[in-house]
Amino acid sequence: MTPQTVDARGRPRVAITGMGVKTPAGQDLETFWSGLLAGRSVAAPIVGLDDADLPVRIACQVHGFDPARYLDAKEARRVDRVAQLGFAAAADALDDAGPMTVDPARCAVVAGTGIGGLSTQEEQERIFVHRGASRVSPFLVPMMMPNATAALISMQLGWTGPNVCVATACAAGAHAVGEGARLIRDGSADVVLAGGSEAPISPIALVAFARMGALSGRQDAPALASRPFDIDRDGFVIGEGGAFTVLERWDQAASRGARIWGEVAGYGRNADAYHVTAPSPGGGGAASCIQMALRDATLEPNDISHVNAHGTSTPLNDAAEAEAIVKVFGEHELPVTSIKGVTGHLIGAAGAAEAVASLLAASNGLVPPTANHERTDPALDIDVVAGQPWAVASRPVLSTSFGFGGHNAALILSPAA
Repeated sequence: MTPQTVDARGRPRVAITGMGVKTPAGQDLETFWSGLLAGRSVAAPIVGLDDADLPVRIACQVHGFDPARYLDAKEARRVDRVAQLGFAAAADALDDAGPMTVDPARCAVVAGTGIGGLSTQEEQERIFVHRGASRVSPFLVPMMMPNATAALISMQLGWTGPNVCVATACAAGAHAVGEGARLIRDGSADVVLAGGSEAPISPIALVAFARMGALSGRQDAPALASRPFDIDRDGFVIGEGGAFTVLERWDQAASRGARIWGEVAGYGRNADAYHVTAPSPGGGGAASCIQMALRDATLEPNDISHVNAHGTSTPLNDAAEAEAIVKVFGEHELPVTSIKGVTGHLIGAAGAAEAVASLLAASNGLVPPTANHERTDPALDIDVVAGQPWAVASRPVLSTSFGFGGHNAALILSPAA
């Protein structure tokens, strides 16, 4: 390898050569990106749960998704929607990366999810109660297990390298990208499909998140419900989706003439060790995680162009994250945005979708506005991008993700150079 293909620590640089999305804001990169730049929420009344007695009836759904474009009918029936969305996003990412000759034993998958096949589990429980044990599907376990997406991808592609499922709640998608980069750096793989997927729009999930007070109460105004960092925020809007990246050794990507979107320059992960749902006071855990990512990338705070924040629109998360950003970046005027105003909260897919959004922003020199952000909470001392996209220099971007249980992840993504 040449000096151009290793990082400042002498490790292989991790190129991002492919990206794929299946999100409520778009099922291809162009639509996804234009939707984020428009800054319009896609939250709407839920379609498909009309007969359920639910306290929450709005969400961000992936409408018009057709698994038959990616799986035959038999395969599609035997996997939950979470695996369908994940595999479709992974297939799109691989197609985006272009043709490559690979040794299947050197190809890895890291797939994140927060919940797994919950809809299948709920459906089969209803069948068990109303129709008896003999009618429960023999595919229940492989459909509901969190690692189903990772398994499906490896079987469809014939990839026999490392195959890992990350289940760190809302940080899972970002952890997947970071852990995938580590596989490249430590020589475990030459190519990694890394990302996340989630399909949590089910009666039990909606009731559970609502009962803990995590969801917005703006049921009559879905498009205004997700309001990251706004003074009138009151919770998040749940969403579904999938997003994957193709990570590749930089020298390999360059030698095959691949279009390189950018690279995973830094990765941090730690735990709050504080509370099962609340972030640590003052954002201390998040701040340490961000500093870890900066050290990993051998960058200083002033090197970062903007922050693609976790920004859920919940009072506690947004406050802790804002404090963490101030702790790390101080008086540096750093644009901060959250795409959850548009997409809602994709749970285990969120971090991966936001990694894709971050790299698109860095590549285009534009930061998408935070939808529905009208007035920054005066207690939050950060510079929120709102109204229109902001132009920024094409430099490294920080993407943050935080999950229930105190799981923290921070990615630093640099545009191609």
